[in-house]
Amino acid sequence: MSIQLTDAVSVLSGVGPKREKALQDLGIFTIDDLLSYYPYRYDDLGERLPSETLDGEKVTFKGVISTPPVVRRYGKRSQTVVGLLVDRENVRVTFFNQPWISKNLEVGQEVAVYGTYNAARAALTAIKLVPASVDGLAPIYPVSKAIKAKTIAELVEQAWGQLRGTLPNLVPDELREKYRLLDKNEQVEYSHFPKDKVESKAGRRSAAFEEFFLFQMRLQLVKQADKSFLGEALAYDAKQVQAFIDALPFTLTDAQKRVVDEILADQAAPQHMNRLLQGDVGSGKTVVAAIAMYAAVTAGAQGAIMAPTEILAQQHAKGLAKLFDSAGISLRVELLTSGLKAGQRRQILEDLEAGDIDIVVGTHALVQEGVYFHHLGLAVIDEQHRFGVKQRAKLREGGVNPDILAMTATPIPRTLAITSYGEMEVSIIDELPAGRKPIITSQLSNRQYDQAMDLLKGELSKGAQAYVVTPLIEESESLDVQNVTAVYQELQEELPDYQVGLLHGRLPKEDKDVLMAGFSANQIQVLVSTTVVEVGVDVSNASVMLILDADRFGLAQLHQLRGRVGRGERQSYTVLLADPKTDYGKERLSALVETTDGFELAQRDLELRGSGDILGTKQSGMPDFKVGDPVKDLTMLTIAQEEALKLVRTDKWDEKPGHQALVDHLSQTMAAFRHFD
Repeated sequence: MSIQLTDAVSVLSGVGPKREKALQDLGIFTIDDLLSYYPYRYDDLGERLPSETLDGEKVTFKGVISTPPVVRRYGKRSQTVVGLLVDRENVRVTFFNQPWISKNLEVGQEVAVYGTYNAARAALTAIKLVPASVDGLAPIYPVSKAIKAKTIAELVEQAWGQLRGTLPNLVPDELREKYRLLDKNEQVEYSHFPKDKVESKAGRRSAAFEEFFLFQMRLQLVKQADKSFLGEALAYDAKQVQAFIDALPFTLTDAQKRVVDEILADQAAPQHMNRLLQGDVGSGKTVVAAIAMYAAVTAGAQGAIMAPTEILAQQHAKGLAKLFDSAGISLRVELLTSGLKAGQRRQILEDLEAGDIDIVVGTHALVQEGVYFHHLGLAVIDEQHRFGVKQRAKLREGGVNPDILAMTATPIPRTLAITSYGEMEVSIIDELPAGRKPIITSQLSNRQYDQAMDLLKGELSKGAQAYVVTPLIEESESLDVQNVTAVYQELQEELPDYQVGLLHGRLPKEDKDVLMAGFSANQIQVLVSTTVVEVGVDVSNASVMLILDADRFGLAQLHQLRGRVGRGERQSYTVLLADPKTDYGKERLSALVETTDGFELAQRDLELRGSGDILGTKQSGMPDFKVGDPVKDLTMLTIAQEEALKLVRTDKWDEKPGHQALVDHLSQTMAAFRHFD
């Protein structure tokens, strides 16, 4: 019986319900999935001599057993040692914890052993015996406890035996020629059954490009489908918007002007806007959002801004009201949070639905049940790493399809922008407002605490304010970290002439509000805090950020904390107090000291971490690539994006000869992909 790529793996001999479940747990449901499940490395089973082998290299030696096997036991552990004569050179071979192997070894027997070579001792730490007839590279597959790599290799061989030479090319011929990529059948052959390293590298290169290209094609089609949901061409009053910009108490930077133009153009177009606004800490994203929301209001629509915390929502509401008042513009800006009394909340919801509120500020709950807008024209999502397909679908289901402007001060490295945010248009504010002085960042050991305090006291004596940040609220036996309450008590004693405040997530909301209001008004000079202050708190008089146990924080988190100072005219300082014990910890702090460029830091962090865990938090939208590495293969990923974009913008690309296999594949995989976020 012939098999098809779309068949379930259960059609293969030897795959019963239990094994099928084990394969499915690895993401292998169909024959196509199986043939696309490429090895992550290869064992080199090619025969070599000890004189040709480097120290520490994995290698296969073929020879004759020269001494009887000796088994030494150490409790549950064991060593089986045997001599192997390899072309007149004697190699000591040791098998660890495989005592049974001695029964298969006899003097004079010809064997092939794969292991790691120690050149100084002429010794091989054996991994396994391999058939003497085998030569070349043996594929090693990612597996689980429920299934062995050998089983996957056998199933791949079984499937490929029936389908060899029949697979259609998913990457168009013109791209394969342009980038010297293999035919799909060669790609599979070279990946699973390479004769040498040249073939395995060529197979992986073509497989990685295909994976990136298919991902980008799906992403571009999602973006295209998103735009097919017609938005609304907001006929905003350009004169009123310009008058607002002219009335601002500061001049927009060139980067802000460019980004405002991009957003206003989107708002005026009938297509739905889905734009990501990136800007480093303090670059002025909020005023850009205010201009965009005001444009929506002049068109007779409403604006909404969603913040991740109530503190930031309150700050936005106050800041926006102040900004419009200073420009002489009369708008109704309301705050909608869970802290409102029932009567207040009910009134705001009624007024919002009636159209009496121009701009509403709240947390993510703004898109939940019971909140209805009269005419929502623009939804701004602040510091939300991902506002995806599902959330936009929720808005549409309610009969509302506002333009979406997502904002983040967490600089997104190019890899993540291309993958997780690839369906969004991106605007970048890459310029800080004039007059901002670079923050001086230094790292001190815990023994230099007094030096850090001297700096803090010196700034306080000049009338400035300071943050002191600790990682935990209460003592932990497992982590050697400062206790925020203990630090607060110590600083009260050490700084008797100044008011010291304590802020952490477990404080009642009212207490937090009083504290932040007091700090903003300079009634509190030193704020001892956990990372509650990481996002959005804006006190221009604060010039010192002292971070205790700084190696306990992620790089993006440290950069966000640093962004709480340097927001006024004072020279500002960030001091990282830590004794990092790992290379990663040391490199992370060094990177922060060396640059204040958030985009450079984001890329450095990504390179330090790898693609698995990005910017300190696992990104929900980050795809799991099987072959390509979006960090190491960034150039290839970028080219795949450019080519996918070019193709979907080609008129009737899906009807052209040679694209049918690609179209069929995309139509089969798009349904699952649409909900990857």
